This record gives sequence, C-alpha cells and structure tokens, in this order.
Amino acid sequence: MAICTDTLENMLKVLGLQAFMHNFQALAESAERDRISHFEYLKQLTQLEFAHRHNRRITNLLKISKLPRDKLLKEFQVNRIAGLSLSLIHRLADGDFIDRCENIIIFGNPGTGKTHLAMGMAREWCLKGRKVLYKTAASLVQELLTAKKNLELNKFIKRLDNFEVLVIDDISYIPYERNETDVLFTLLSERYEQRSILITSNLVFSQWQQIFKDEMTTAAAIDRLIHHATILELNAVSFRADQARANVQKKPKTKEELKDITLEKAED
Repeated sequence: MAICTDTLENMLKVLGLQAFMHNFQALAESAERDRISHFEYLKQLTQLEFAHRHNRRITNLLKISKLPRDKLLKEFQVNRIAGLSLSLIHRLADGDFIDRCENIIIFGNPGTGKTHLAMGMAREWCLKGRKVLYKTAASLVQELLTAKKNLELNKFIKRLDNFEVLVIDDISYIPYERNETDVLFTLLSERYEQRSILITSNLVFSQWQQIFKDEMTTAAAIDRLIHHATILELNAVSFRADQARANVQKKPKTKEELKDITLEKAED
C-alpha cells in the first residue's frame, strides 16, 4: 500500500509525530505574529511532542500495571500509623530502591491500609516511568500453576521479569497447597537480586510457616526477601472499623432515641 506523503500533515502522521501534526499550523501562525525565531518555533513543537509521548507512556504504564483501583498515596493517612515515617514513604515512592533490586514488605492487621499504601506507591512508580505489575497472591499462584501445567513456568516468570516491581498483595490470605507454595518460592528465588518485589501480609515472618508449610522453605523464602528490603509495619486499628464506628455516630437519631436523650437530660 502506497504511503501518502503529499502534505506536511500526512508526512507527520506517517512519522508518528502526533503533537507536531496537531499543533504545527497554529504554532506557526503564533510564531509569525509574535516574531518567534525558527529555532524557537521548532523547540516549542518538540516540547509539545515530548510531553505528548511522555503522557502517553505514563497512561500505558498505568494500564499495564493492572492496578484495580485508583488509590492515591496522598490520601493514605500516615499519621494513623504509630512509628511510620512520612519521609520514608516519600523516599520509597521516589523509586530509587528499584535500581538496587530491593524489596518492600508491608505487615499489618486487616483494614490498616496495606493495599492502599501498596497501590499508592505503585501508582507513583508508574508516574515516574517505572514498569510495575499488581497481582493478588491468589491470582498469581493460579497463573504460576497454569504455566507449570503447560510446561511454560520459566517463560511466564521471564515475562514477569519485564516488570521492575511485582506487587504481590495479600500473600497470607489463602491456605496454600504444597504445589502452590513451590511455584511461589520459585518465583521469589528467580527475582532475588534481579528485580524488586512488594509484598503485603497479615502474618508476620514468624507465622509464615502457615504459608510455605515447612521450616526450611519458609526460612529460605524469608531470607531472599529480607536480604535487601524495607519492612513497614502498620500497627493500627482497622481503618474500616473506625469508619464504621464514625458512621454509626453520625447516623440521625430516631424519634424514640431523641426522646430518651431528652428524658436523660431532664433527669440530670
């Protein structure tokens, strides 16, 4: 098929210079009116193209990250967690640890914001141009098992290697079978000192034998994860429980409840 290059617009389209194509005419008129040099005109067009490509890349990184919800790091209430450093969170969100292939482990009771924090940081890494993938532990284990059954486990793990950070959420929620923990351990071993992992867990390390079943595998898995890792402990009351209690307190009183309150005050 012949490529149509009879006009500047068509040539820019063929070259994939979308921002150039959509802005060259208006910018040329503006440059002529404001007596901007050819060099400055070209510079402004190039800046528009650069910004367009950057935004498109960020949009694509967010899409392939598979983050299920748009959790923002700035909405995570750090002050609710005793001992959690805001400056540490910001430093981790910058993503420098990724170049060193280090890990992040987030412990905490249900409802303390582990997933919110993990998603919020993952989103920040995407915005900084990092390639991230979010998976629940349950779905990841099933994909690993399927790949092993199809004799493609190494290929699947290699595909995951394309992501600079693999977020494994809720690793402690399911009672794993031995074949499931075996493929999970294989993945952790392959990423050791090669790529970064972020893991959230309700169970502290001393209880991880519930996940990996035997003492030796548990010790080996923990050793690989913590060798180069930052550990965050979210020691707090469930945020969801707090919200539920607050909502009950804000709930409008019924006529009977208001009557009882009035009688109590009168008796006082």
